[in-house]
Amino acid sequence: MGWLWAIIVGFVLGLIAKAILPGKQHSPLWLITIFGIIGGIVGNALAGAFGIAETAGVDWGRHALQIIAALVVVAVGDMLYIAVRGRKKVA
Repeated sequence: MGWLWAIIVGFVLGLIAKAILPGKQHSPLWLITIFGIIGGIVGNALAGAFGIAETAGVDWGRHALQIIAALVVVAVGDMLYIAVRGRKKVA
């Protein structure tokens, strides 16, 4: 169940990051989901390092760090995707 939850949260984080970032991201949806999963993991690690991973109630700090990390990972990952795959010419 943990992996399924990670995929669902990663999908949501990736979509939120994609919606917040300006411009068009060229990465496919499956890659955005992987970027979101990585962002969630990095955000959780940062929350643990800052000592806010486990709090009473909703972990707003952890969620904010997850979204920020997902934004960075989606932005950098999309730039790498474009560099590797190249821009597709649209007719």
